[in-house]
Amino acid sequence: MITIIAGILMLGVLVFIHELGHFAIAKLCGVKVLKFSLGFGPKLVSRQRGETEYQICAIPLGGYVQMLGEGGGEQGEDAELTAEEKARSFAEQPVGKRLAIVSAGPIMNLMLPLLILPISFMVGVQVPIYLEQPACIGYVVPGSNAAEAGLLAGDCVTTINQQEVENWNGANKGFIAQAGKPLVFQVQRDGQELQFEVSAENDSLQGMQALGLLPQQAAEIGGLVADMPAAKAGILEGDLILQIGDYPISSWYDLKAVIQKIGDQVVPVQIERDGKQMVVDLTPSQRDGEGDYLLGVAPFYDSKLRSLGFFDAIREGAYRSWELTELTVVFVQKLFSGNVSTKNIGGPITVVQIAGQAAQTDLPAILSVLAFISIQLGILNLLPIPILDGGHILFYLIELIIRRPVSIRVREMSQQVGMALLLMLMVLAFYNDIVRLWG
Repeated sequence: MITIIAGILMLGVLVFIHELGHFAIAKLCGVKVLKFSLGFGPKLVSRQRGETEYQICAIPLGGYVQMLGEGGGEQGEDAELTAEEKARSFAEQPVGKRLAIVSAGPIMNLMLPLLILPISFMVGVQVPIYLEQPACIGYVVPGSNAAEAGLLAGDCVTTINQQEVENWNGANKGFIAQAGKPLVFQVQRDGQELQFEVSAENDSLQGMQALGLLPQQAAEIGGLVADMPAAKAGILEGDLILQIGDYPISSWYDLKAVIQKIGDQVVPVQIERDGKQMVVDLTPSQRDGEGDYLLGVAPFYDSKLRSLGFFDAIREGAYRSWELTELTVVFVQKLFSGNVSTKNIGGPITVVQIAGQAAQTDLPAILSVLAFISIQLGILNLLPIPILDGGHILFYLIELIIRRPVSIRVREMSQQVGMALLLMLMVLAFYNDIVRLWG
């Protein structure tokens, strides 16, 4: 429940920023704003301040700014207005002003990361150490894309599709541009240079780990669950597991298979603590008597705090904003060209989950997720689909070219088509969300 509430609040911040852009430029252009709404549907809170009604509604999946002379209704485009009201009507404004008002929402979303990411970098970001290390594989998930291609633990990736790979982070960044293409990995194995091809039907958009390639991870304890076998046996955070029964443990990834083989039998576990080796006895257990056998441990992830000065943080924030924008644009392009599966589309449930999880961590994580979702929201709204901001922008650009407004009938028909497309997209996104949630 906390995750859901936190996620909705973070999404609300982005919607507020978006609508604030429309509102501020409308006011600057002298347009009368009738309503400023966060959410849709029944009103929860409403207050009239001056000529504008401010409200929060029950469905927190967006918002809107309603202006005089916009759309239909009693105060829409066809309404009979006095000369004074016409001067403040959205429909009566020059096309340049209308373009500015409609564009302001997405532009605010795209500008927000430039403001908040530098704060994140100044506070300090925890960066996993392995991301800056050579992309040497610690484990290949059985049945994964990488396993089917023949990649093995110990392989060090040097190039992907002839693009040099310096570290894990560099490998992950290069995948978006390669979406929809086979991936040719060149690796070093026992002093030899070998090539392996992963088919175009892969999960590379989600990074190396989604392909089944995991970094080297020692079996060092980073967390313990109370009242589970490891904690009861006296194992501590920082202990390194060397052997369980007759099975030597060389990495964290060995643990699960070994524990399942042992089952609910008492087994000696050899560990290293502060440079000294010792043995403890424990019995793996199941939760509620079913599922996998567990020890109740979590791995230790080595990371470092990366904190920058003011000017370096601004530069890094701008670079990261551009990088996220570029990745999102390429993803949309690949999606429409059919090179990326529609299964990668996430809906409000996924967004709320991601935002909610980030909201329970630290400030840099919250700001990073806000920036990423804000960029996606901005680009989504710029798509030339009638009913979205991008659709309105398209109509106004056409108006600039033909020197007259697009007819109301054409706009209404286009908006009906746009609404149908948007509904289909929402249904698909909700379906994907539900599959992920229950899958």
